Amino acid sequence: MTPETTTRSRLVPMRPRDPHETGRVASSLELFFDLVFVIAVSVAGAQLHHALSEQHIGGGVLSYAMVFFAIWWAWMNFTWFATSFATDDWLYRLLTIVQMSGVLVLAAGIEKIFSDHDFTVGVLGYVVMRVAMIAQWLRASRSAGSSRRATQFYAAGIAIVQVLWLTTLVLPQTVLLVVFPVFAAAELAVPVVAERRGITPWHPHHITERYSLFTLILLGESLLASANAIIEAVHVHESLGPLVALSVLTLVVTAALWWIYFWPPHHTAITTLWRSLRYGYVHYFVFAAAGAFSAGIEVEIDSITHHTELSEVAASYTVTIPIAIFVLGIWWIAIRENADRVVNLVVPLGAVLVLLDPLIPVPFALTAVFMAAIVATLVLRPPVERAPS
Repeated sequence: MTPETTTRSRLVPMRPRDPHETGRVASSLELFFDLVFVIAVSVAGAQLHHALSEQHIGGGVLSYAMVFFAIWWAWMNFTWFATSFATDDWLYRLLTIVQMSGVLVLAAGIEKIFSDHDFTVGVLGYVVMRVAMIAQWLRASRSAGSSRRATQFYAAGIAIVQVLWLTTLVLPQTVLLVVFPVFAAAELAVPVVAERRGITPWHPHHITERYSLFTLILLGESLLASANAIIEAVHVHESLGPLVALSVLTLVVTAALWWIYFWPPHHTAITTLWRSLRYGYVHYFVFAAAGAFSAGIEVEIDSITHHTELSEVAASYTVTIPIAIFVLGIWWIAIRENADRVVNLVVPLGAVLVLLDPLIPVPFALTAVFMAAIVATLVLRPPVERAPS
């Protein structure tokens, strides 16, 4: 650091980053940050798996959707903030680590959310993450220039919504189920309104790299589920064939999801504010589906080894629904505008056929075939970058 870029307290002015900065990549702190979030995702997936296997489908899916919103929203807010204002001084690192501590608190409260609808620990962990984010925005506002009003609105908006979340701690737990959509909508509205007060700069390649890396981590959970099928097969010899087949099919589908996600040029999907919001918000479904896919594989293992009363069709749907949501989400926000008519027919059609797979005599097997067919189409018809519509 030079005297012009640092203060006596060893802090760097948090000025807006250049959105065209060359060589901008994810920092080691951002990667460290992601790893902590994966702990929360893993715990949420495990609880979803148990809820589905115990046939608590409605409650399990609802709890997972609520928990994943907290995980995704806190991750996404930090990611977009970092692309605009990241520094690497001690205070920025410290506040980021405080956010990470909030993730761990949230993860500790996930089991209670699923089992008892007790959101106390989860809400406290979430608020810790968001309060640290308020501090980041306030610090950025001091040197934000034309983005100053936006940073101030971010800080104020996030603070107001956290007060709303805290009120749920003194109200009956059932109240949170009613007000959750309202409070979540308030969270989603903060960036929409703030960015109209003064655009914060974002680096397209840096942002899409961050999303890509988080997707890879989530898909890694599915590979772990594939390995669990093999491990289970070693101990349950009478189910050896079906479990090994499940492991292979899981690997094939996970590889196909990776291929589909990384086929289009994602940076062209965030060229305007509206397109950036669409890209960021639709990723809630993409990320949640990736996390739920691994839970579905665990449910399939339970079904094969007779550790659940869930029907075979229902167990298959716990796998195919997340796959279809993932594919349709990426098609909508990244593939559609960079593909020809053939790709834009095959990809969504393939997702619909995956949804129909559990109704046929060989569930999940054809899913791998449909996914392979989508990949083959993408190989034969490379993306064509077009001007944003």
